[in-house]
Amino acid sequence: MKSVLELVTKMGPARLTAMAAVTMTLIGFFAFVILRVSKPDMGVLFADLSIQDSSAVIRELDTRGIRYEAKGDAGQTIMAPRADLPRLRMDLAGKGLPSQAGVGYEIFDKGDAFSSTNFVQNVNHLRALEGELSRSIRAIGRVQAARVHLVIPERRLFERDRETPSAAIVLKLMGDLDQGQVRAIRHLTASAVEGLKPDRVSIVDERGRLLADGARDAEADKSLGMEEKQVGIERRLRAQIEEIVAGVVGTGRARVQVNAELDVNRIESRSESFDPESRVVRSTQTRNENSLTAGNEGAVTVGNELPGANQTPAPPAQKDSSNKNEETTNYEISRVTRTEVAEGGRVKRLSVAVLVDGAYVPGTDGRPTYQPRPAAEVERIATLVRTAIGFDKARGDQVEVVNLRFAETPALPEVAEPSLLQSLMPQSREDVMRIVELTVLAMLTLIVLLSVVRPLLRKMLDTEPGPVALVTGPASDPALALTPRENTTARLVDFAQVNGQIQTEAVQRVVDMVRASPNETVEVLRNWINEP
Repeated sequence: MKSVLELVTKMGPARLTAMAAVTMTLIGFFAFVILRVSKPDMGVLFADLSIQDSSAVIRELDTRGIRYEAKGDAGQTIMAPRADLPRLRMDLAGKGLPSQAGVGYEIFDKGDAFSSTNFVQNVNHLRALEGELSRSIRAIGRVQAARVHLVIPERRLFERDRETPSAAIVLKLMGDLDQGQVRAIRHLTASAVEGLKPDRVSIVDERGRLLADGARDAEADKSLGMEEKQVGIERRLRAQIEEIVAGVVGTGRARVQVNAELDVNRIESRSESFDPESRVVRSTQTRNENSLTAGNEGAVTVGNELPGANQTPAPPAQKDSSNKNEETTNYEISRVTRTEVAEGGRVKRLSVAVLVDGAYVPGTDGRPTYQPRPAAEVERIATLVRTAIGFDKARGDQVEVVNLRFAETPALPEVAEPSLLQSLMPQSREDVMRIVELTVLAMLTLIVLLSVVRPLLRKMLDTEPGPVALVTGPASDPALALTPRENTTARLVDFAQVNGQIQTEAVQRVVDMVRASPNETVEVLRNWINEP
Protein backbone atom coordinates (compact mmCIF):
# COMPACT_ATOMS: atom_id res chain seq x y z
CA MET A 1 0.00 0.00 0.00
CA LYS A 2 2.99 2.31 0.66
CA SER A 3 4.09 2.15 -2.95
CA VAL A 4 0.53 2.70 -4.12
CA LEU A 5 0.14 5.72 -1.86
CA GLU A 6 3.44 7.13 -3.05
CA LEU A 7 2.33 6.67 -6.67
CA VAL A 8 -0.96 8.43 -5.95
CA THR A 9 0.85 11.22 -4.13
CA LYS A 10 3.24 11.77 -7.02
CA MET A 11 0.36 11.92 -9.55
CA GLY A 12 -1.34 14.85 -7.87
CA PRO A 13 -5.06 15.74 -7.62
CA ALA A 14 -5.33 17.22 -11.12
CA ARG A 15 -4.03 14.07 -12.78
CA LEU A 16 -6.20 11.83 -10.60
CA THR A 17 -9.31 13.84 -11.47
CA ALA A 18 -8.54 13.64 -15.19
CA MET A 19 -7.90 9.91 -14.95
CA ALA A 20 -11.19 9.35 -13.12
CA ALA A 21 -13.14 11.35 -15.73
CA VAL A 22 -11.51 9.50 -18.60
CA THR A 23 -12.12 6.16 -16.87
CA MET A 24 -15.82 6.87 -16.40
CA THR A 25 -16.09 8.01 -20.01
CA LEU A 26 -14.44 4.82 -21.22
CA ILE A 27 -16.68 2.68 -19.05
CA GLY A 28 -19.78 4.40 -20.44
CA PHE A 29 -18.53 4.12 -24.01
CA PHE A 30 -17.69 0.43 -23.80
CA ALA A 31 -20.96 -0.27 -21.99
CA PHE A 32 -22.82 1.40 -24.86
CA VAL A 33 -20.86 -0.60 -27.43
CA ILE A 34 -21.48 -3.88 -25.62
CA LEU A 35 -25.20 -3.19 -25.24
CA ARG A 36 -25.51 -2.10 -28.86
CA VAL A 37 -23.71 -5.15 -30.18
CA SER A 38 -25.57 -7.57 -27.91
CA LYS A 39 -28.95 -5.96 -28.68
CA PRO A 40 -31.14 -8.28 -30.79
CA ASP A 41 -31.95 -7.29 -34.34
CA MET A 42 -35.38 -5.64 -34.23
CA GLY A 43 -37.96 -5.77 -36.98
CA VAL A 44 -41.40 -4.27 -37.53
CA LEU A 45 -44.06 -6.43 -35.92
CA PHE A 46 -47.02 -4.16 -36.73
CA ALA A 47 -47.28 -0.68 -38.21
CA ASP A 48 -49.99 1.98 -38.42
CA LEU A 49 -51.84 0.66 -35.38
CA SER A 50 -54.54 2.48 -33.54
CA ILE A 51 -54.12 3.34 -29.87
CA GLN A 52 -56.40 0.50 -28.81
CA ASP A 53 -54.59 -2.09 -30.91
CA SER A 54 -51.18 -0.79 -29.84
CA SER A 55 -52.03 -1.05 -26.14
CA ALA A 56 -53.49 -4.53 -26.60
CA VAL A 57 -50.41 -5.78 -28.44
CA ILE A 58 -48.00 -4.23 -25.90
CA ARG A 59 -49.98 -5.77 -23.03
CA GLU A 60 -49.72 -9.18 -24.68
CA LEU A 61 -45.97 -8.79 -25.24
CA ASP A 62 -45.45 -7.77 -21.61
CA THR A 63 -47.33 -10.86 -20.50
CA ARG A 64 -45.06 -13.05 -22.63
CA GLY A 65 -41.91 -11.25 -21.41
CA ILE A 66 -40.78 -10.38 -24.95
CA ARG A 67 -38.59 -7.36 -25.55
CA TYR A 68 -40.17 -4.73 -27.81
CA GLU A 69 -39.91 -1.11 -28.90
CA ALA A 70 -42.79 1.29 -29.57
CA LYS A 71 -42.16 4.08 -32.06
CA GLY A 72 -44.29 7.00 -33.08
CA ASP A 73 -46.24 9.56 -31.08
CA ALA A 74 -48.90 7.04 -30.06
CA GLY A 75 -46.92 3.84 -30.53
CA GLN A 76 -48.27 3.16 -34.01
CA THR A 77 -45.22 1.02 -34.88
CA ILE A 78 -44.13 -1.86 -32.65
CA MET A 79 -40.70 -3.45 -33.07
CA ALA A 80 -39.83 -6.96 -31.89
CA PRO A 81 -36.87 -9.36 -32.34
CA ARG A 82 -36.68 -10.26 -36.00
CA ALA A 83 -36.29 -13.97 -35.33
CA ASP A 84 -39.59 -14.05 -33.39
CA LEU A 85 -41.70 -12.04 -35.85
CA PRO A 86 -43.45 -14.95 -37.68
CA ARG A 87 -44.34 -16.75 -34.45
CA LEU A 88 -45.58 -13.57 -32.76
CA ARG A 89 -47.75 -12.61 -35.73
CA MET A 90 -49.39 -16.04 -35.82
CA ASP A 91 -49.97 -16.11 -32.05
CA LEU A 92 -51.43 -12.60 -31.97
CA ALA A 93 -53.57 -13.28 -35.02
CA GLY A 94 -55.02 -16.28 -33.20
CA LYS A 95 -56.17 -13.89 -30.48
CA GLY A 96 -57.63 -11.40 -32.95
CA LEU A 97 -54.82 -8.83 -32.67
CA PRO A 98 -54.62 -6.36 -34.13
CA SER A 99 -58.27 -5.72 -34.84
CA GLN A 100 -57.41 -2.76 -37.13
CA ALA A 101 -59.70 -0.57 -34.98
CA GLY A 102 -62.68 -2.04 -36.77
CA VAL A 103 -65.77 -2.94 -34.84
CA GLY A 104 -68.27 -5.40 -36.21
CA TYR A 105 -71.50 -6.89 -35.02
CA GLU A 106 -69.84 -7.77 -31.72
CA ILE A 107 -70.65 -4.21 -30.66
CA PHE A 108 -74.12 -5.46 -29.74
CA ASP A 109 -72.59 -7.97 -27.33
CA LYS A 110 -71.25 -5.21 -25.09
CA GLY A 111 -74.22 -2.87 -24.81
CA ASP A 112 -77.54 -3.06 -23.01
CA ALA A 113 -80.30 -3.37 -25.58
CA PHE A 114 -83.02 -2.48 -23.07
CA SER A 115 -81.55 0.86 -22.00
CA SER A 116 -80.33 1.96 -25.44
CA THR A 117 -82.37 4.42 -27.43
CA ASN A 118 -83.40 3.93 -31.02
CA PHE A 119 -80.83 6.50 -32.16
CA VAL A 120 -78.00 4.64 -30.39
CA GLN A 121 -79.11 1.35 -31.90
CA ASN A 122 -79.12 2.84 -35.39
CA VAL A 123 -75.65 4.34 -34.93
CA ASN A 124 -74.30 1.02 -33.61
CA HIS A 125 -75.83 -0.81 -36.54
CA LEU A 126 -74.16 1.60 -38.97
CA ARG A 127 -70.80 1.22 -37.22
CA ALA A 128 -71.11 -2.55 -37.23
CA LEU A 129 -71.94 -2.60 -40.93
CA GLU A 130 -68.99 -0.36 -41.77
CA GLY A 131 -66.66 -2.51 -39.67
CA GLU A 132 -67.81 -5.75 -41.28
CA LEU A 133 -67.38 -4.28 -44.75
CA SER A 134 -63.87 -3.09 -43.84
CA ARG A 135 -62.93 -6.59 -42.73
CA SER A 136 -64.32 -8.12 -45.91
CA ILE A 137 -62.46 -5.64 -48.13
CA ARG A 138 -59.16 -6.26 -46.28
CA ALA A 139 -59.46 -9.92 -47.25
CA ILE A 140 -58.81 -8.93 -50.88
CA GLY A 141 -55.22 -9.18 -52.03
CA ARG A 142 -53.07 -6.01 -52.05
CA VAL A 143 -55.47 -4.26 -49.64
CA GLN A 144 -53.62 -3.55 -46.43
CA ALA A 145 -56.25 -1.42 -44.68
CA ALA A 146 -59.72 -0.12 -45.48
CA ARG A 147 -62.15 2.41 -44.07
CA VAL A 148 -65.80 2.47 -45.12
CA HIS A 149 -68.22 5.39 -44.71
CA LEU A 150 -71.88 4.69 -45.40
CA VAL A 151 -74.58 7.29 -45.92
CA ILE A 152 -77.96 5.63 -45.41
CA PRO A 153 -80.83 8.16 -45.47
CA GLU A 154 -83.78 7.78 -43.18
CA ARG A 155 -86.87 6.06 -44.49
CA ARG A 156 -89.47 8.43 -45.95
CA LEU A 157 -93.19 8.00 -46.09
CA PHE A 158 -93.50 8.72 -49.81
CA GLU A 159 -91.43 7.09 -52.51
CA ARG A 160 -90.70 10.40 -54.23
CA ASP A 161 -89.01 11.70 -51.08
CA ARG A 162 -86.62 8.79 -50.66
CA GLU A 163 -82.89 9.29 -51.27
CA THR A 164 -80.41 6.76 -52.64
CA PRO A 165 -77.72 5.47 -50.23
CA SER A 166 -74.06 6.12 -51.01
CA ALA A 167 -70.69 4.88 -49.76
CA ALA A 168 -67.09 6.13 -49.65
CA ILE A 169 -64.14 3.76 -49.22
CA VAL A 170 -60.52 4.66 -48.46
CA LEU A 171 -57.95 1.94 -49.17
CA LYS A 172 -54.32 1.52 -48.19
CA LEU A 173 -52.78 -0.63 -50.89
CA MET A 174 -49.67 -2.70 -51.32
CA GLY A 175 -49.31 -2.15 -55.05
CA ASP A 176 -52.07 -1.28 -57.50
CA LEU A 177 -55.54 -2.69 -58.02
CA ASP A 178 -56.80 -3.55 -61.47
CA GLN A 179 -60.25 -2.46 -62.60
CA GLY A 180 -61.68 -5.90 -61.99
CA GLN A 181 -60.77 -5.73 -58.31
CA VAL A 182 -62.16 -2.19 -58.04
CA ARG A 183 -65.47 -3.32 -59.52
CA ALA A 184 -65.49 -6.30 -57.16
CA ILE A 185 -65.15 -3.96 -54.17
CA ARG A 186 -67.98 -1.75 -55.45
CA HIS A 187 -70.33 -4.70 -56.00
CA LEU A 188 -69.38 -6.22 -52.65
CA THR A 189 -70.30 -2.99 -50.87
CA ALA A 190 -73.50 -2.51 -52.87
CA SER A 191 -74.65 -6.06 -52.18
CA ALA A 192 -74.20 -5.64 -48.43
CA VAL A 193 -76.25 -2.43 -48.11
CA GLU A 194 -79.93 -2.35 -48.94
CA GLY A 195 -80.77 0.01 -51.79
CA LEU A 196 -77.14 0.86 -52.57
CA LYS A 197 -76.10 0.73 -56.23
CA PRO A 198 -72.53 0.04 -57.40
CA ASP A 199 -72.33 3.35 -59.25
CA ARG A 200 -72.94 5.19 -55.96
CA VAL A 201 -69.72 3.84 -54.37
CA SER A 202 -66.58 6.01 -54.48
CA ILE A 203 -63.14 4.49 -53.85
CA VAL A 204 -59.96 6.43 -53.05
CA ASP A 205 -56.48 5.09 -52.21
CA GLU A 206 -54.03 6.43 -49.63
CA ARG A 207 -52.28 8.60 -52.26
CA GLY A 208 -55.49 10.45 -53.09
CA ARG A 209 -56.10 8.75 -56.42
CA LEU A 210 -59.72 8.26 -57.42
CA LEU A 211 -60.20 4.60 -58.28
CA ALA A 212 -63.99 4.75 -58.67
CA ASP A 213 -66.23 7.80 -58.97
CA GLY A 214 -69.62 7.45 -57.34
CA ALA A 215 -70.93 10.77 -58.70
CA ARG A 216 -70.40 10.07 -62.40
CA ASP A 217 -73.34 9.50 -64.72
CA ALA A 218 -73.98 6.37 -66.76
CA GLU A 219 -72.57 7.76 -70.02
CA ALA A 220 -69.30 8.76 -68.39
CA ASP A 221 -69.12 5.37 -66.74
CA LYS A 222 -69.65 3.70 -70.10
CA SER A 223 -66.93 5.81 -71.73
CA LEU A 224 -64.49 5.12 -68.93
CA GLY A 225 -65.33 1.44 -69.03
CA MET A 226 -64.54 1.34 -72.75
CA GLU A 227 -61.14 2.94 -72.16
CA GLU A 228 -60.42 0.51 -69.34
CA LYS A 229 -61.40 -2.37 -71.58
CA GLN A 230 -59.06 -1.16 -74.31
CA VAL A 231 -56.19 -0.80 -71.86
CA GLY A 232 -56.91 -4.25 -70.46
CA ILE A 233 -56.88 -5.85 -73.91
CA GLU A 234 -53.62 -4.14 -74.83
CA ARG A 235 -51.99 -5.14 -71.53
CA ARG A 236 -53.09 -8.77 -71.88
CA LEU A 237 -51.85 -9.05 -75.47
CA ARG A 238 -48.56 -7.34 -74.60
CA ALA A 239 -47.95 -9.79 -71.77
CA GLN A 240 -48.67 -12.76 -74.03
CA ILE A 241 -46.33 -11.50 -76.74
CA GLU A 242 -43.51 -10.66 -74.32
CA GLU A 243 -43.76 -14.07 -72.71
CA ILE A 244 -43.53 -15.98 -75.98
CA VAL A 245 -40.83 -13.74 -77.52
CA ALA A 246 -38.70 -13.74 -74.34
CA GLY A 247 -38.43 -17.51 -74.65
CA VAL A 248 -36.62 -17.00 -77.96
CA VAL A 249 -34.53 -13.81 -77.58
CA GLY A 250 -34.19 -13.74 -73.78
CA THR A 251 -35.73 -11.73 -70.98
CA GLY A 252 -35.53 -7.97 -71.49
CA ARG A 253 -34.32 -8.26 -75.09
CA ALA A 254 -37.66 -7.42 -76.70
CA ARG A 255 -39.93 -4.37 -76.70
CA VAL A 256 -43.61 -4.82 -77.51
CA GLN A 257 -46.29 -2.22 -78.22
CA VAL A 258 -49.93 -3.12 -78.92
CA ASN A 259 -52.64 -0.79 -80.19
CA ALA A 260 -56.18 -2.16 -80.06
CA GLU A 261 -58.88 -0.25 -81.91
CA LEU A 262 -62.32 -1.01 -80.50
CA ASP A 263 -65.76 -0.55 -82.02
CA VAL A 264 -67.73 1.47 -79.49
CA ASN A 265 -71.05 1.35 -81.38
CA ARG A 266 -73.88 -0.77 -80.03
CA ILE A 267 -75.77 -2.46 -82.88
CA GLU A 268 -79.18 -4.10 -82.50
CA SER A 269 -80.72 -5.84 -85.55
CA ARG A 270 -83.96 -7.78 -86.04
CA SER A 271 -84.79 -10.01 -89.07
CA GLU A 272 -87.81 -12.15 -90.02
CA SER A 273 -87.73 -14.67 -92.89
CA PHE A 274 -90.41 -16.92 -94.46
CA ASP A 275 -89.89 -20.21 -96.26
CA PRO A 276 -92.74 -20.94 -98.67
CA GLU A 277 -91.45 -24.42 -99.48
CA SER A 278 -91.71 -25.52 -95.90
CA ARG A 279 -95.48 -25.89 -95.21
CA VAL A 280 -97.11 -27.37 -92.16
CA VAL A 281 -100.87 -28.24 -91.94
CA ARG A 282 -102.26 -26.04 -89.24
CA SER A 283 -106.00 -27.01 -89.40
CA THR A 284 -108.46 -28.98 -91.63
CA GLN A 285 -112.26 -28.37 -91.87
CA THR A 286 -114.67 -30.75 -93.76
CA ARG A 287 -118.37 -29.99 -94.48
CA ASN A 288 -120.99 -32.41 -96.09
CA GLU A 289 -124.58 -31.30 -97.13
CA ASN A 290 -127.42 -33.60 -98.52
CA SER A 291 -130.83 -32.13 -99.73
CA LEU A 292 -134.07 -33.84 -101.10
CA THR A 293 -136.98 -31.91 -102.77
CA ALA A 294 -140.51 -33.66 -102.96
CA GLY A 295 -143.44 -33.02 -105.57
CA ASN A 296 -147.11 -31.61 -105.08
CA GLU A 297 -148.72 -34.92 -103.96
CA GLY A 298 -151.02 -34.45 -100.97
CA ALA A 299 -150.93 -30.76 -101.25
CA VAL A 300 -154.03 -28.85 -99.97
CA THR A 301 -155.47 -26.40 -102.50
CA VAL A 302 -158.70 -24.38 -102.96
CA GLY A 303 -159.76 -26.53 -105.85
CA ASN A 304 -159.65 -29.66 -103.84
CA GLU A 305 -161.85 -28.20 -101.22
CA LEU A 306 -164.69 -27.09 -103.56
CA PRO A 307 -167.83 -29.32 -103.79
CA GLY A 308 -167.78 -31.62 -106.72
CA ALA A 309 -164.14 -31.34 -107.22
CA ASN A 310 -162.31 -34.20 -108.80
CA GLN A 311 -161.13 -36.42 -106.04
CA THR A 312 -159.03 -38.50 -108.37
CA PRO A 313 -155.49 -38.60 -107.14
CA ALA A 314 -152.94 -36.95 -109.33
CA PRO A 315 -149.96 -38.89 -110.48
CA PRO A 316 -146.97 -38.62 -108.20
CA ALA A 317 -144.54 -35.74 -108.89
CA GLN A 318 -140.79 -36.22 -109.36
CA LYS A 319 -138.48 -35.66 -106.32
CA ASP A 320 -135.08 -33.69 -106.49
CA SER A 321 -131.97 -34.59 -104.34
CA SER A 322 -128.52 -32.86 -104.00
CA ASN A 323 -125.22 -33.62 -102.17
CA LYS A 324 -122.53 -30.98 -101.25
CA ASN A 325 -119.05 -31.71 -99.80
CA GLU A 326 -116.73 -28.85 -98.66
CA GLU A 327 -113.19 -29.27 -97.21
CA THR A 328 -110.94 -26.38 -95.99
CA THR A 329 -107.21 -26.95 -95.11
CA ASN A 330 -105.07 -24.18 -93.46
CA TYR A 331 -101.29 -24.31 -93.88
CA GLU A 332 -98.63 -22.56 -91.66
CA ILE A 333 -95.65 -21.12 -93.52
CA SER A 334 -92.24 -21.53 -91.78
CA ARG A 335 -91.06 -18.22 -90.30
CA VAL A 336 -87.74 -17.37 -88.58
CA THR A 337 -87.39 -14.26 -86.38
CA ARG A 338 -83.85 -13.29 -85.31
CA THR A 339 -82.75 -10.48 -83.00
CA GLU A 340 -79.04 -9.72 -82.67
CA VAL A 341 -77.49 -7.20 -80.25
CA ALA A 342 -73.77 -6.41 -80.71
CA GLU A 343 -72.46 -4.55 -77.66
CA GLY A 344 -69.69 -2.00 -78.00
CA GLY A 345 -66.12 -2.98 -77.27
CA ARG A 346 -65.47 -5.42 -80.07
CA VAL A 347 -61.94 -5.51 -81.41
CA LYS A 348 -62.00 -3.66 -84.69
CA ARG A 349 -58.32 -3.73 -85.54
CA LEU A 350 -55.01 -4.74 -83.94
CA SER A 351 -51.60 -3.22 -84.58
CA VAL A 352 -48.57 -4.88 -82.99
CA ALA A 353 -44.95 -3.66 -83.14
CA VAL A 354 -42.20 -5.95 -81.82
CA LEU A 355 -38.57 -4.84 -81.55
CA VAL A 356 -36.08 -7.63 -80.85
CA ASP A 357 -32.40 -7.33 -80.09
CA GLY A 358 -29.71 -9.30 -81.86
CA ALA A 359 -27.42 -11.97 -80.49
CA TYR A 360 -24.21 -11.26 -78.55
CA VAL A 361 -21.21 -13.57 -78.62
CA PRO A 362 -17.82 -13.16 -76.94
CA GLY A 363 -15.30 -11.47 -79.20
CA THR A 364 -11.55 -11.92 -79.43
CA ASP A 365 -10.99 -9.32 -76.72
CA GLY A 366 -13.57 -10.88 -74.42
CA ARG A 367 -16.18 -8.20 -75.02
CA PRO A 368 -19.64 -9.07 -76.40
CA THR A 369 -19.99 -8.66 -80.15
CA TYR A 370 -23.34 -7.91 -81.77
CA GLN A 371 -24.74 -10.19 -84.45
CA PRO A 372 -28.07 -9.53 -86.23
CA ARG A 373 -30.65 -12.26 -86.24
CA PRO A 374 -31.34 -14.16 -89.46
CA ALA A 375 -34.39 -13.15 -91.48
CA ALA A 376 -35.84 -16.65 -91.12
CA GLU A 377 -35.73 -16.40 -87.34
CA VAL A 378 -37.41 -12.98 -87.40
CA GLU A 379 -40.15 -14.38 -89.64
CA ARG A 380 -40.73 -17.30 -87.25
CA ILE A 381 -41.06 -14.82 -84.37
CA ALA A 382 -43.62 -12.86 -86.42
CA THR A 383 -45.57 -16.09 -87.02
CA LEU A 384 -45.63 -16.80 -83.29
CA VAL A 385 -46.87 -13.27 -82.59
CA ARG A 386 -49.67 -13.57 -85.15
CA THR A 387 -50.81 -16.83 -83.64
CA ALA A 388 -50.69 -15.43 -80.10
CA ILE A 389 -52.91 -12.42 -80.84
CA GLY A 390 -55.39 -14.21 -83.12
CA PHE A 391 -54.34 -12.41 -86.29
CA ASP A 392 -57.22 -11.68 -88.71
CA LYS A 393 -56.22 -10.27 -92.07
CA ALA A 394 -59.84 -9.53 -93.03
CA ARG A 395 -60.23 -6.89 -90.33
CA GLY A 396 -56.91 -5.24 -91.19
CA ASP A 397 -54.63 -6.49 -88.39
CA GLN A 398 -50.97 -5.60 -88.75
CA VAL A 399 -47.90 -7.19 -87.12
CA GLU A 400 -44.35 -5.87 -87.57
CA VAL A 401 -41.28 -7.60 -86.11
CA VAL A 402 -38.01 -5.67 -86.55
CA ASN A 403 -34.50 -6.67 -85.49
CA LEU A 404 -32.42 -3.70 -84.30
CA ARG A 405 -29.56 -3.29 -81.89
CA PHE A 406 -30.49 -1.95 -78.46
CA ALA A 407 -28.65 1.01 -76.98
CA GLU A 408 -27.50 -0.98 -73.94
CA THR A 409 -25.34 -4.05 -74.33
CA PRO A 410 -26.14 -6.95 -72.03
CA ALA A 411 -23.37 -8.39 -69.91
CA LEU A 412 -22.31 -11.87 -70.83
CA PRO A 413 -23.29 -14.46 -68.23
CA GLU A 414 -20.46 -15.68 -66.08
CA VAL A 415 -20.07 -19.41 -66.01
CA ALA A 416 -17.83 -19.42 -62.95
CA GLU A 417 -19.41 -20.13 -59.60
CA PRO A 418 -19.62 -17.32 -57.07
CA SER A 419 -16.58 -16.93 -54.89
CA LEU A 420 -16.49 -17.28 -51.13
CA LEU A 421 -16.50 -13.49 -50.74
CA GLN A 422 -19.58 -13.17 -52.96
CA SER A 423 -21.40 -15.86 -51.01
CA LEU A 424 -20.62 -14.03 -47.76
CA MET A 425 -21.90 -10.71 -49.06
CA PRO A 426 -25.18 -9.53 -47.49
CA GLN A 427 -28.30 -10.40 -49.41
CA SER A 428 -30.81 -7.95 -47.91
CA ARG A 429 -30.96 -4.31 -46.89
CA GLU A 430 -31.18 -5.23 -43.21
CA ASP A 431 -27.96 -7.24 -43.42
CA VAL A 432 -26.16 -4.32 -45.07
CA MET A 433 -27.31 -1.87 -42.39
CA ARG A 434 -26.26 -4.31 -39.64
CA ILE A 435 -22.77 -4.68 -41.13
CA VAL A 436 -22.42 -0.90 -41.51
CA GLU A 437 -23.47 -0.40 -37.88
CA LEU A 438 -20.97 -2.96 -36.59
CA THR A 439 -18.22 -1.42 -38.74
CA VAL A 440 -18.88 2.07 -37.35
CA LEU A 441 -18.85 0.78 -33.79
CA ALA A 442 -15.59 -1.09 -34.40
CA MET A 443 -13.97 2.03 -35.85
CA LEU A 444 -15.12 4.16 -32.90
CA THR A 445 -13.75 1.57 -30.48
CA LEU A 446 -10.38 1.52 -32.26
CA ILE A 447 -10.20 5.33 -32.26
CA VAL A 448 -10.93 5.49 -28.52
CA LEU A 449 -8.33 2.83 -27.78
CA LEU A 450 -5.63 4.59 -29.77
CA SER A 451 -6.41 8.17 -28.81
CA VAL A 452 -7.52 7.84 -25.19
CA VAL A 453 -6.65 4.50 -23.62
CA ARG A 454 -3.15 4.16 -24.98
CA PRO A 455 -1.87 7.64 -23.89
CA LEU A 456 -3.58 7.20 -20.53
CA LEU A 457 -1.87 3.87 -19.90
CA ARG A 458 1.51 5.27 -20.91
CA LYS A 459 1.05 8.21 -18.58
CA MET A 460 0.00 5.98 -15.69
CA LEU A 461 2.96 3.65 -16.18
CA ASP A 462 5.44 6.55 -16.43
CA THR A 463 6.43 6.91 -12.71
CA GLU A 464 10.03 8.08 -13.16
CA PRO A 465 10.86 11.52 -11.66
CA GLY A 466 11.02 14.38 -14.04
CA PRO A 467 14.26 15.96 -15.19
CA VAL A 468 16.11 18.18 -12.74
CA ALA A 469 18.13 21.30 -13.04
CA LEU A 470 21.16 22.00 -10.94
CA VAL A 471 20.85 25.45 -9.40
CA THR A 472 23.84 26.91 -7.68
CA GLY A 473 24.22 29.95 -5.58
CA PRO A 474 27.36 31.93 -4.62
CA ALA A 475 30.44 29.86 -3.81
CA SER A 476 30.61 31.36 -0.32
CA ASP A 477 27.16 30.02 0.60
CA PRO A 478 27.59 26.29 1.39
CA ALA A 479 23.96 25.95 2.48
CA LEU A 480 22.74 26.20 -1.07
CA ALA A 481 22.40 22.84 -2.70
CA LEU A 482 21.21 21.64 -6.06
CA THR A 483 17.41 21.22 -5.95
CA PRO A 484 15.41 19.32 -8.57
CA ARG A 485 12.76 21.43 -10.31
CA GLU A 486 11.00 21.55 -13.60
CA ASN A 487 12.03 24.41 -15.88
CA THR A 488 12.30 25.14 -19.56
CA THR A 489 15.67 23.44 -19.87
CA ALA A 490 14.37 20.26 -18.26
CA ARG A 491 11.37 20.11 -20.63
CA LEU A 492 13.71 20.62 -23.58
CA VAL A 493 15.93 17.79 -22.40
CA ASP A 494 12.88 15.55 -21.95
CA PHE A 495 11.68 16.46 -25.42
CA ALA A 496 15.15 15.75 -26.81
CA GLN A 497 15.22 12.33 -25.13
CA VAL A 498 11.78 11.36 -26.45
CA ASN A 499 12.41 12.48 -30.01
CA GLY A 500 16.06 11.49 -30.19
CA GLN A 501 17.33 15.07 -30.52
CA ILE A 502 19.86 16.51 -28.08
CA GLN A 503 19.82 20.14 -27.26
CA THR A 504 23.47 21.10 -27.38
CA GLU A 505 23.17 24.35 -25.52
CA ALA A 506 21.34 22.88 -22.53
CA VAL A 507 23.82 20.02 -22.13
CA GLN A 508 26.76 22.33 -22.37
CA ARG A 509 25.22 24.59 -19.71
CA VAL A 510 24.89 21.68 -17.29
CA VAL A 511 28.49 20.64 -17.92
CA ASP A 512 29.69 24.17 -17.18
CA MET A 513 27.70 24.27 -13.96
CA VAL A 514 29.24 20.98 -12.77
CA ARG A 515 32.77 22.16 -13.57
CA ALA A 516 32.19 25.46 -11.77
CA SER A 517 30.88 23.82 -8.56
CA PRO A 518 32.39 20.35 -8.20
CA ASN A 519 31.94 20.17 -4.42
CA GLU A 520 28.24 20.98 -4.54
CA THR A 521 27.76 18.48 -7.35
CA VAL A 522 29.44 15.71 -5.35
CA GLU A 523 27.27 16.55 -2.32
CA VAL A 524 24.09 16.35 -4.38
CA LEU A 525 25.09 13.03 -5.89
CA ARG A 526 25.96 11.65 -2.43
CA ASN A 527 22.51 12.64 -1.13
CA TRP A 528 20.81 10.93 -4.13
CA ILE A 529 22.75 7.73 -3.46
CA ASN A 530 21.82 7.68 0.26
CA GLU A 531 18.08 8.16 -0.46
CA PRO A 532 16.02 4.97 0.07
